[in-house]
Amino acid sequence: MEQDTIILPTLREKETELPAISGNIMEELKMVMQQSQQFQEMMMMYSCAIREVRTKAEVLNDEMSVRYHRNPISSISSRVKKPESITQKLYKKGLPFTVEAIMTNLSDVAGVRIICEFVDDIYTIAAMLAMQDDLKLIKIKDYIKYPKPNGYRSYHMIVEIPVFFSKGKTPMRVEIQIRTIAMDFWASLDHELKYKKNIDPQDEETIAGELLSCADRIAETDMIMQQIRMKLDAVKEDKTKSEIVLP
Repeated sequence: MEQDTIILPTLREKETELPAISGNIMEELKMVMQQSQQFQEMMMMYSCAIREVRTKAEVLNDEMSVRYHRNPISSISSRVKKPESITQKLYKKGLPFTVEAIMTNLSDVAGVRIICEFVDDIYTIAAMLAMQDDLKLIKIKDYIKYPKPNGYRSYHMIVEIPVFFSKGKTPMRVEIQIRTIAMDFWASLDHELKYKKNIDPQDEETIAGELLSCADRIAETDMIMQQIRMKLDAVKEDKTKSEIVLP
């Protein structure tokens, strides 16, 4: 089947904000994507890549549950970007509207979010994933050590994982976000603020300031909770040692 190609406008200078794609054009682009056999196959491949990453995380969680008697991972969620989000990203990058352009240039079409209870669990899970020899680490963004200006905190990894299909092995890119329960709660509220309509600019600025303050308090709470857990672990270890009966 011959691939339909829609050439999007070329990206302008970085400091110039591109206008949003109008509704009619967006609907046409979405229709082409959804009716394209190649696009449907690509989305299936990204879904399979997500399944591979989720399985790796679940296996690590099960192992640590047996070895250390606790689960570092609270929950795992995933998503494949919607056609309109993919379209907007291609538009902003000035890329042609093709499956090849998507798979070559976009690294976050497939996303997995791992929620941990404690900050140190984030780095433990990230390190264990990165050590797996069939997973290639492409890029890391540590927004925990270096938060975004708005207060956003999370650990991002772009990885490439081989997925085996009937025609052979295909390396697929997946974005992994790892954060604590508190960080995820804050990010959800921040996302809701960004997409709320009809908010007065002054009110939006006030709310953004309050969210930034909350992000700092949440980060402080995360560290306190981790310290409490470490103290409890130390007490448990001392108690275990004292119960050992020497011959």
